[in-house]
Order: sequence, then structure tokens, then C-alpha cells
Amino acid sequence: MTARLGSDREHSPSVAGDVHRGHRRPVLSWLLWWLGTSLPALTLALINVGMATSEFDVPPLPAFVAGVGQSAALIMVLVRPRAATALQFLAVAVFAVAIPPGSESPWPLTVPGLITLIAHVGLVAARNSRVAALMTWWASALLLVLVVLLDPRGRSVADGLPIMIVYTSISAFVLGVTLVAGRWREIRRELADARHDVEVEQAQRAVAEERTRIARELHDVVAHSMSVIHMQATSASYRIKNLDPEAKAEFARIAAGARSTLREMRQLLAVLRDENADAELAPVPDLDRLAELVESAGRAGVPVELREAEAVRAAVLPESVALAAYRIAQESLSNVIRHAPGARTTICLDLDGSDLVLSVVNDAAAQPAQPMEAPGRVRHGLSGMRERVRLVGGSLETGARDEGGYRVAARLPIGGQA
Repeated sequence: MTARLGSDREHSPSVAGDVHRGHRRPVLSWLLWWLGTSLPALTLALINVGMATSEFDVPPLPAFVAGVGQSAALIMVLVRPRAATALQFLAVAVFAVAIPPGSESPWPLTVPGLITLIAHVGLVAARNSRVAALMTWWASALLLVLVVLLDPRGRSVADGLPIMIVYTSISAFVLGVTLVAGRWREIRRELADARHDVEVEQAQRAVAEERTRIARELHDVVAHSMSVIHMQATSASYRIKNLDPEAKAEFARIAAGARSTLREMRQLLAVLRDENADAELAPVPDLDRLAELVESAGRAGVPVELREAEAVRAAVLPESVALAAYRIAQESLSNVIRHAPGARTTICLDLDGSDLVLSVVNDAAAQPAQPMEAPGRVRHGLSGMRERVRLVGGSLETGARDEGGYRVAARLPIGGQA
């Protein structure tokens, strides 16, 4: 088994919210693009066809085909830009041929057709790469030149020159503005990504510094105190005369417990100081060590009965669930030793569907409690239990019993990831 220290940003509420919002943004963006394109395209189609037939003497069928084709191409740019550009150019050519000589319409494009073609180039620039946008613009300019030069109705280049100049100037301006705006958005995204990377790096550095500080404090305070306990327990048989064998054995057990705690402390410090350290270094007890826990509580004067269902022994529990169950039982027994010394305690482990059910129930204290800590100190035992249960997606119930004593009950799902 291995332990995982540190926070997992992927499961934090803020990141989950960002992911949820990230799923909404593309949908909203597509909706805005479709509405922002479809409504102007429909309007331009109506104006283009209506003006062509009523004002410029274009036959109804070519006017309808070309007007609808130009507007439909605007919408198609969102999904099929190449096919849309081909349809747009075909509609422009139809209009150029259908406009009769001597018409009041500018040639080779009507005013609505001119606006539609410019809008098409702008959409291509906004939705595609700069290369595709430039190629589309050059192709549209070349198309107008060819239409004017190859006009089957014999109109001169001078007839089409004004509209070609107007189109080239306005479309070049629209293309430039669109490309600059797109590049500005890219720069802003790059800056935002850079700021995010800096924030992540600073957060990681802060976490690393905090881990180092915690490791240093643990080493300087807890490890030192445990070393003193080990030394005193080891030397007790030499310092205290006429110790009976039972007392010597008790001091030996205290020294062994101190050594085991120091060994786990050093392993934990190694993981805290190096977040890339092999996780195997971290001590992670499982339910197999509950018997040792019960035995140690018994030596401390607390009679403990362990009831473990056969289904629990046969089950393969996720690492995180086994660790949480062990630590909850450990903290519960520690609380009994501190606050209800001598109280009879029962630890029950069973499976209920896909949940591991753990309960630690103790009777009323058999003897007055001796305070181990200064009064008024903040205690973190129950909050630590709740945090462990929350991390594995379980639930925890704690409270005093009517008949005296205390009860801790945890329900831990075993279907989660270890």
C-alpha cells in the first residue's frame, strides 16, 4: 500500500466549476455564432433578391439563386468554409452575368452582394487561420478581375473598375481588422495562460515550503520528544533499582513503541520534504493492524473487543478506505484512553452493500480521566475523522450515548478509487 500526500487540484470545487463552465462556453459560443450569422444572412438575402429584381432588372430566377447562394454561404462558413467559399464565388459569378448592361446597379456586384462578399471574407478570417483568410481574399479579388475581363455581355473594364476598387479597399480593411483582433485575442489567451502557470508555480512553491516547514516542526518537536521517551524507557531498567520483570517488560514495550513511531515519523518526514519521493516510503497501515491497535489499547488499560465480519476479511478494500478506517479506529481509541480510561470498548467492522461500516462504541469511564493536555487547547481528532471520511466519499456520525459513553460510526464506500 502507498500513501498520497498533498492536494489534488483536479477534484477541488473551483476546478470542477471551471471544467463545468468550460463545457458551457463552446455551446454558448456556437449559439452566438449561428445567431449572429444567420440573422444578417437572411436579411441580406431578402434585400439582395428584392433589389436585384425590382431595382436592377435582374431576372427573378438568377436573382433568387444568386442571392440565396451568397447568404447561404455565410452560414456554411461556420462548418464547411471551403464549400462555402466555392458557393459564394459561384453566386457572385451568376450575379455578374445576370445584371443587364445599362442597369442602375454597380457591376459586377450589387451593393447587398458587395456587403455579403465582404462579410464572407471577414467570417473566414474570424473562424480560420490567417493563411486561409488571405487565400480567400486573394481568390475573391482575382474572381472579380476574371469576371470583368471575361464578361460575356461585352462590358468594359472601366464599367467594373469602381466596384473592384471599393471591394478591394473595404475588404482589405475588414480583413486586417479581423486578423489583428484575432491576434490580440491569442495574445490575451497566451498572457492568461502565462499568468495561470505563474500562479500554479507559486501555489506549488507555497505548498512545498509549507510541507518543509511542517516536516521541520515535526522533526524538532515530535521526533525529539519521542527520542527522549525511547531513551528513558530503554534506560529505566538501569536507572531504577529492583524493577520487577513485569515493569521491565512494560518499559521494553514502551521503547519498542517509541522506535516504531520514530521509524514511521522519519518515513513521513522524507515524504513531506520531497513531494516526488517514492510513495512506498509513507507508512500506511491497514485493517490487518487493528489487532495490534487493540492490544496496545489493552496495555493502556482499555478493554477492547474487535468484531470483524468474515466478509470484511475476504474483501479487497481500496487503500484510501482501509487507511481511513484504521485512522478512525486509532483516533477513537486514543479518545477513550484520554477521556474515558478503563471504559469497555467495542470495534465492529462489517460490509453493508458496497459500504464498509465501522463503529467504535465505549461505555462510561471506569475511572476518572487524567488530563494529558493543557485545558482550553483546540482538539482536531473529530475534525480529522470527518476530513478522512469526506475524502473517500463517506459519512460519519459521532455523539454521546444515552446510557453513557460515546459512539463513532463511519460508513465508507469501497467502490471508490484507492
